[in-house]
Amino acid sequence: MNNHCQSCGMPLNDQSLVGTEKEGQLSKDYCTYCYEAGEFKQPDLTMEEMIEVCVPHLKEDGMEEEQARQMLTSFLPSLKRWKKGETIEYVIVEKEAFQVLGLTARTCNADEMTSEGKIPSLWSAFYEQKVPEQTANLVKPTATYGLYSDYETGVNGEYSLTIGMEVSSNGAIPEGLSVKTIPAAKYMVFTSEKGPMVEVVIKAWQHIWAWFANSEVERTYTGDFEVYDERCANPEEAQVDIYIAVRG
Repeated sequence: MNNHCQSCGMPLNDQSLVGTEKEGQLSKDYCTYCYEAGEFKQPDLTMEEMIEVCVPHLKEDGMEEEQARQMLTSFLPSLKRWKKGETIEYVIVEKEAFQVLGLTARTCNADEMTSEGKIPSLWSAFYEQKVPEQTANLVKPTATYGLYSDYETGVNGEYSLTIGMEVSSNGAIPEGLSVKTIPAAKYMVFTSEKGPMVEVVIKAWQHIWAWFANSEVERTYTGDFEVYDERCANPEEAQVDIYIAVRG
């Protein structure tokens, strides 16, 4: 089952929210508000109209209207109902074990769809605290990592997000920072489109989730990460690589 409704994007973290197929079985893709008995409740609804339907609900959850509209505009085109059949390209690489030193928070994808999301504030703290300036033994001084590790139950569970820099050894860990060690792994590397940084990263992740939902390739959840390098110097024309650990 998908972790979000493939029509409106609502997290499907409760069975009571899941729609039904013609024979009464639970839908693998859609929520009960969008889909019932094998049919969309509003079959002629456009994606633009869906955005207008969803924005008030996100505002009720505490999200600013502009933020909600931006997120939905980036998010919905990757969902099954609205997707236009484009493919996403990737390359396969192998990477030795490495360490990332930075700020860490515990969160989950469902929370990040609400005002309870921690990722925006973690990025703000990373820049406010000037984490790169506190970090010694940098491997790639121009690359910042968004590292997802310590997964609870895969896509739908909690995970740790560390925003930081790759280091060659632990050394002294500055107060308030933490270090994560990621084992050697095989990765599928997906590259985002160019555009506003937040939008292209959200869109890339949605494509990745959809790709794995329809693939037999198995994720290992030993650690996945985004790489923000020289291509992100202009945040309005950013391009980001996303590494997904997969079983070899």
